[in-house]
Amino acid sequence: MDLATLLKALVMGVVEGLTEFLPVSSTGHLILAASLLDFTGERVKLFEVVIQTGAILAVLSVYAERLWGTVRGLGSDARARRFAANVAIGFVPAAAAGVAAADFIKGVLFNPIVVASGFIVGGVVILWAERRQRGGAHVRVHDVDELGWRDALNVGLVQCLALIPGTSRSGATIIGGMLLGLSRKAATEFSFFLAIPMIFGAAAWDLLKNHALLSAADLPMFAVGLVVSWLAAWACVRWLLRFVAHHTYTPFGWYRIAFGIVVLATAWGGWVDWRA
Repeated sequence: MDLATLLKALVMGVVEGLTEFLPVSSTGHLILAASLLDFTGERVKLFEVVIQTGAILAVLSVYAERLWGTVRGLGSDARARRFAANVAIGFVPAAAAGVAAADFIKGVLFNPIVVASGFIVGGVVILWAERRQRGGAHVRVHDVDELGWRDALNVGLVQCLALIPGTSRSGATIIGGMLLGLSRKAATEFSFFLAIPMIFGAAAWDLLKNHALLSAADLPMFAVGLVVSWLAAWACVRWLLRFVAHHTYTPFGWYRIAFGIVVLATAWGGWVDWRA
């Protein structure tokens, strides 16, 4: 495999790792990066799915002690069982909707207007949610361990909105969680944990459907993208936890609005195909 391809895989890994857990839509950024790099095709789409698992490895790394404690405590610790159940409850709605609507999403919703609208509307919702919380909106849940099953289900239902291109899974779960009464920290951490089954499940599903595209010659490309995505996401997760302790998501709201305008401009100019 040539060096140019590996460098493109490295850049894509960085983009995935830095955007997966921010409320900005990693998919939109990957489409733009792939177009700018002239890195397209069916194998690249599969590559983009696989490197998302690298981002999840970052969550497993940062929360290794918490997750291992949960696994060990499933038989004896009520808190561990409640946490695992909440993640499972939150995972089911979007997983079921994703399987049922996959063809419709790819065939109908992936167009510039929908993608740009997802970015812009999502940005406006972030600005509204943060203004609402600053205005004294009641926060019921301050920590992930305080979540009830109804909270988990409601966040899981909101996660279904992320199936609309440009919406952002992290954006839907974090901001949706805040609007449902979760603190910024609790919503952010629950979004991280929901990503584990969601992204691993999506990757496994795509690999199963498209295994014929896999080739031993592509292993270096996949390996570079996955490892770089892991490292970039690890840095991003640790930074985001520090950021939300002292700041709001307002800058990301303005960024999404600006990026939505970029989507429309690049689509109108014919520079990027947003029907990926």
